[in-house]
Amino acid sequence: MAIFTLILVSVFLLFILRTLWIFFSMYIVTPWYIRSTMAKQGVQGPSPHFLSGNIFDIASLVSKTTSSDMELNDHNIVGRLLPHYLLWSKQYGTKFIIWYGSEPRLCLTETGLIKEFLSSKNSSATGKSWLQREGTKDFIGKGLLMANGQDWFHQRHIVAPHFMGEKLKGFFGYMVECSKEIMEELHAVIGSGEREVEIDQYMTKLTADIIARTEFDRNYDMGEKILHLLERMQDLTAQASSHLWFPGSRYFPSKYRKEIKELRRKVEKGMMEIMENKRENEELGRSPSSRKEGLLQVLLSESEKKGNKDGFSYTQQLIMDEIKTFFFAGHDTSSLLLTWTIMLLATNPSWQERARSEVVEVCGQAPLSIDHLSKFTLLQMIINESLRLYPPATLLPRMVFQDMTLGDLHIPKGLSVWIPVLAIHHNKELWGEDADEFNPERFAGRSFAQTRNFLPFASGPRNCVGQAFAIMEAKIILAMLLSNFSFTISKNYRHAPVNVLTLKPKYGVPVYLKKHS
Repeated sequence: MAIFTLILVSVFLLFILRTLWIFFSMYIVTPWYIRSTMAKQGVQGPSPHFLSGNIFDIASLVSKTTSSDMELNDHNIVGRLLPHYLLWSKQYGTKFIIWYGSEPRLCLTETGLIKEFLSSKNSSATGKSWLQREGTKDFIGKGLLMANGQDWFHQRHIVAPHFMGEKLKGFFGYMVECSKEIMEELHAVIGSGEREVEIDQYMTKLTADIIARTEFDRNYDMGEKILHLLERMQDLTAQASSHLWFPGSRYFPSKYRKEIKELRRKVEKGMMEIMENKRENEELGRSPSSRKEGLLQVLLSESEKKGNKDGFSYTQQLIMDEIKTFFFAGHDTSSLLLTWTIMLLATNPSWQERARSEVVEVCGQAPLSIDHLSKFTLLQMIINESLRLYPPATLLPRMVFQDMTLGDLHIPKGLSVWIPVLAIHHNKELWGEDADEFNPERFAGRSFAQTRNFLPFASGPRNCVGQAFAIMEAKIILAMLLSNFSFTISKNYRHAPVNVLTLKPKYGVPVYLKKHS
């Protein structure tokens, strides 16, 4: 009995010592080492507070700048959403370090270093930090967006071909079909005498319908419940993540985490029903042959294979995480791209008319076809300018997992590099004095999508796997909307961009619709 007690006491003491060492290493030793390493290279930053770092400083600044609305045509949103970047870049230069709790974050804006950092040579040495993965584990789990290392490599290898070449072209019909249904709804709305519509709500519905039909063999009505649950989880995840800086906070009970857990249970129950229904239909031969190659089918097929030499395989949980990732990312970023673009066209009628004229010139009397899309040069310029001014993801984060060198800068393991996409997109030295103005002409004659200054879909091997899907979808929907309607911004529109994981219009985007004659 005495020996057993001694063993228990020893195990307990070892546990305490290990916990103390982890705390000491994570919150004292590693931060001190990284801070001193960067200081020797001339990279400074605001002094962090113990445990919380600069979190409350940032929160206070953002709270002040987002407390009021903006002028309608004011696109200078960097000061509103990234006031800490403006403040500290003036004090410490183009490279500086801020602290999110114990996690040091190097703010990097030098486009040459960014290109090198995001290149293939560093893809295996960077990824998502513990804070990012922990903050979203119930929301999108270990799907491609949050995967690291060999898991990311295998997931990307399996998923990427699905959004390329002939498979991508195969989505065209579904996108047109879904868009026609929304156009009919909008015609019915204005036919009933209504003039104002919340266009953001229709774009959310439409993009969710497209991703549900093309990837998961479901229409919007079937996926609507899951979509609303994910949207609520997005809001709660943003709130809950702000508390992760406190040691052990993820184990504390809170209303955020309790609701997130319940939402996750409901979402995954719905996902299980979809997966089981898919399997049953496949076994009975009921699935339409044209839809057998949706992403869900690809993942289910992969789950039936034995693990590869690295031991990777798609488990049931990972399939659900992947579905959540693509259902969220596949509709949220696309709906925001469309919403902001419509807002810009609604407030710039001359550009709206030019875009409409191009659609008429390209299509003539013929129905929209996939061959028309590459000819929408002006529409592509407008989409690019919308993504520049209002990129859905305003920040691009990467954690460094091993020491590396960028230019003459030594980056130690454990330092997180944060690229402020929004600030780069509004940089007057890169884009000219009119950087805060809507001017699609800046994209004429050269493709900024291939340069280091334009990062709406990131860059390098870890760029957005669905960017071609999103651009094709945006062209189809905008072309059909311009063909059917003219639109102006509603007097009820309040210009108040906010960040809730992605860049959203706080109060939506109401527009006045008129049938185009």
